[in-house]
Amino acid sequence: MALIADFDHIDVITSGAVGEPGRRTFYLQIRSGGKTVTIRCEKQQVATISAYLRRALSSLPVPEGQPPRTAMQLSEPFDEAFVLGAVALEFNTVADHFVLHLREFSPDIADDAAEGDDWDDDAEPSIDEEAGTYPFPGDEGDVLSRVRAGMSRAQAAAFCDHTDRVVAAGRPNCVYCELPIDPDGHFCPRMN
Repeated sequence: MALIADFDHIDVITSGAVGEPGRRTFYLQIRSGGKTVTIRCEKQQVATISAYLRRALSSLPVPEGQPPRTAMQLSEPFDEAFVLGAVALEFNTVADHFVLHLREFSPDIADDAAEGDDWDDDAEPSIDEEAGTYPFPGDEGDVLSRVRAGMSRAQAAAFCDHTDRVVAAGRPNCVYCELPIDPDGHFCPRMN
């Protein structure tokens, strides 16, 4: 069953990794009131979300206050709601907050994209208000899990700072090829 969650204002958005460097599993976690949504994702996805938020924050006034670092830790248990696929970010100038849209990964859509199917980038999502679903173009009627989370500029800045620390805590990158170096060595394609 698809999860459709809509948070106008969240308490915390954070990221984290579980496991040893090189074998870590990354998560995004959104907490609001008594509800927690945990989404499995890739390291590059959380790093990219952080980079986009940082770029957007650079053109806005510096936010005041941030949650304490302890609030930025993942809350257990890790009840994975879905695996992250598409991400969209918007800034609501009237409410002065970011809105992050997270959509479940769909192997069917990924296969279509890999095969080079043409997508209409200008297509509007079809909205079925009675069902509470908002399919993206290309969903072909499937109802995928989605989360919409509104966050303040301070929460976005805290997410970026924390995510940068989480990502940097992994394996170091090779200075030549920029691929991760395992503890037992590294085959560098540029050094061969």
